[in-house]
Amino acid sequence: MRAMYYETFGQMPEIRTLPDPTPERHGVVVKVEASGVCRSDWHGWLGHDPDIVLPHVPGHELAGTIVAVGADVRRFRVGERVTVPFVAGCGHCGECHSGNHQVCPDQQQPGFTYWGSFAEYVGIHHADTNLVRLPDALDDATAASLGCRFATSFRAVVDQARVRPGEWVAVHGCGGVGLSAVMIASALGANVVAIDLDGAKLDFARSVGAVAAVNAADATDVVEAVRDITTGGAHASIDALGHRVTSFNSIRNLRRRGRHVQVGLMLGDDAAPPVPMAQIISHELEIYGSHGMQAWRYDAMFAMIATGKLAPQRLIGRRITLEEAVPALIGMETSRDLGISVITTF
Repeated sequence: MRAMYYETFGQMPEIRTLPDPTPERHGVVVKVEASGVCRSDWHGWLGHDPDIVLPHVPGHELAGTIVAVGADVRRFRVGERVTVPFVAGCGHCGECHSGNHQVCPDQQQPGFTYWGSFAEYVGIHHADTNLVRLPDALDDATAASLGCRFATSFRAVVDQARVRPGEWVAVHGCGGVGLSAVMIASALGANVVAIDLDGAKLDFARSVGAVAAVNAADATDVVEAVRDITTGGAHASIDALGHRVTSFNSIRNLRRRGRHVQVGLMLGDDAAPPVPMAQIISHELEIYGSHGMQAWRYDAMFAMIATGKLAPQRLIGRRITLEEAVPALIGMETSRDLGISVITTF
C-alpha cells in the first residue's frame, strides 16, 4: 500500500510503499476513501505524543470500506462503510462498560498507538466497540472530517458544556475544531462569539453561525471584548486551539458559574498553562476536559446532519492527494487555510 511515513520526529515525511495490514482477531482492515489532516497529527509528527513508536504512519480521521474482518468480530462485515472515533476503547474495562470509551485507560488510536489512515489501508482494533456505520447519504470526505474535530466538538458543546438555547458561548480558535463548535452551538440555539487572529476565519465563523467575532490581533483585551458583547461574560466557553493564552482567556471571559471546556490539546510548551484559580473558586466556575466522542453517540450527530441542522460539509476546505498531505501536515502551525483539508486521492 502507499502511505505517508516518517522515521524521525520532525523529519520530512515520505510517501512509501509498505506492506498491507492484516486484521487483528478483534479488528478489521479498512480501505481508506478519505482521511482528514488534523492538528493532532501535526503534534504527533513533532513528537508531542508519547504513544507514537517510530517508524510511523499518521492519520486518524478516516472513512472507508471494510475489506477484511478478524475472526472474533461479530457486528461488522466486509463491504460496510465505516468510520471510527478519535479515541478507541478496549471494550473490556469499567469505563468502556459504562459507555465512556473516550477515557478508556487502555485506549488506542489509529495514527498514534498504531499506524494510521494516511495510507490506502488501515487496521482498526476492537472493531465491535469502536466502528461506526456510515449513513448512505454521507459522502466519504464529510464522514472523514467528523472523526476527530466535528465529533469532538459535538461532545464538547452538547455533553460537556451542556449548551442551551439563548446562552452566550465563546469559541477561542477558528480552526476545524472551533468552526465545528461554532456551527454546533449555533444549531442548539446559542449566541456564539468567535475569537481568532485571522479575519478571514472570523468571517467564515460568522457564515456558519457566529453572531459576533473578536479579532485577537486587534483587540486590546480579548476577555473584556467578550464580556462587553455578552453583557457580563459567556455562559460557556471553549478553547478549541490548545494554547496557554486561549485557555486562560476562555476561563477569564466566563460569567459567574460559567462553564469552560478544554478541547484543544495542551501539549509541548502549553502542557502546564496558567489558571485563574481565584476566579474559578469565587465565581464557582466549572472546568471540563473533552477528549473525543464515543461511537454510540454518533447517532445523535447523524440525526442533526440528516435533518440539515448541521452541515459539516461546509467545513471542508481542500480535497488533496496523499502527496499534497505532506506539506499540509508539516505546515499546519502556520497555515491560513479555511476549513479542513481532506485526503481523497491515495
